[in-house]
This record gives sequence, C-alpha cells and structure tokens, in this order.
Amino acid sequence: MNERLLSLVERAFSANLRSGTASTKTRGEVRGGGKKPWRQKGTGRARHGSTRSPIWRHGGVAFGPRPRDYSVFLPEAMKVQALIAALSLRAKEKNVFILEEARVETPKTSEAVKIFKALPLGAKRTLCVLKQMDPLFKRATQNLSGILEIKLASDLNAYHVLRKQKLVIEEEALSVLESRLLDENWSKESVTAGQKEKEEVSQS
Repeated sequence: MNERLLSLVERAFSANLRSGTASTKTRGEVRGGGKKPWRQKGTGRARHGSTRSPIWRHGGVAFGPRPRDYSVFLPEAMKVQALIAALSLRAKEKNVFILEEARVETPKTSEAVKIFKALPLGAKRTLCVLKQMDPLFKRATQNLSGILEIKLASDLNAYHVLRKQKLVIEEEALSVLESRLLDENWSKESVTAGQKEKEEVSQS
C-alpha cells in the first residue's frame, strides 16, 4: 500500500476535473469610469480618478481569479501503480465483490436492485466495473445513480475506486484488468530482473 501515491493521484485527478474558467474583470475591463468623479483639490474629499477603482462599488476586482489550467500530468506507470494500490486497499478492507454476470432480462430498476441486494453492500456508495456496457443493464440502473456508478474495466482508474466504498467487478472484466495491470508489472519485473543479472555478472 502506497498511501502517498494514492493521495497524490487523488489530488491530481481532482485538479484535472476543474474547468478553471472562473474570471473577474479588472478596473480596466469594467465598463464606464472614464470621467473623474470630482476635481482633484478643494472638495475636502479623497482624490479619485475613476469610479471603477477596486475600492468603489461596481468597480473592478483586484487580484481576482482568471482563467487558468489546473491540470496535472501523471506518468502512465504512476497511474497503473495507483490503480493497483487502490484495488489492494479495497480488497484489504474486504469491500471487493465478484459478480458472475451483470445482465437483466428487462430494463427495470427492480431487476437491478435484486442483483445488488444479494451482495453485502449495506447501501454504501458502490462502483460496478463491467467489461462491456449492456444497454438493458444500463437502463435498469439509471435510477440508482445516487449510490451506484458503472465504469468499464478499460476506463477504470484509481480515482474511480477511491471515490466509492464498495467495488463490484464483473467476472468477465477481470481479464481486462489483468491485461492492463499485470502485464505492466511483468514488464517492470523483467527489467529489474535483467538489472539484477547484470549486477551479478559484473560482480563475478
């Protein structure tokens, strides 16, 4: 369990979801204010050159938010390791369940409820991972969007897993997750094994 990695990835995915379109107008962008409110001297009042100064009502905003990009780049290897850690965390908590088949005969909410009531989910926020999206199953779970989220195994990431308390994986989706995660680990292990062999040869 790499808690530091999970925390970093969770913040990065949250930042990537921000649109960054918040914007305010400065005193130069607010309409009006071209005329000096009163003469410079002789009135007894403080000097002002524009009614659109930030200290005036209807004036511009000083140091307000401007459109910006909040996105954070994450290496692919880090995303894979974070997904492995997130799945390991849910498995350690005994919150991972394998579903033999996510299929319904009729697109009714009651049919989907029967499937998930058979699992010890306890009305917790649940993530259901499928290999392919069945149109009937999708329609049957539309009214359960408050507590149930459906993702494809090919699109699953660590942020999806961390946001939900329970994880239900379709049996057919396991092969997709294995191809995404285990193959990556195997390639890394082969590299480290090759490095160890080189070190042993150099020492001999």
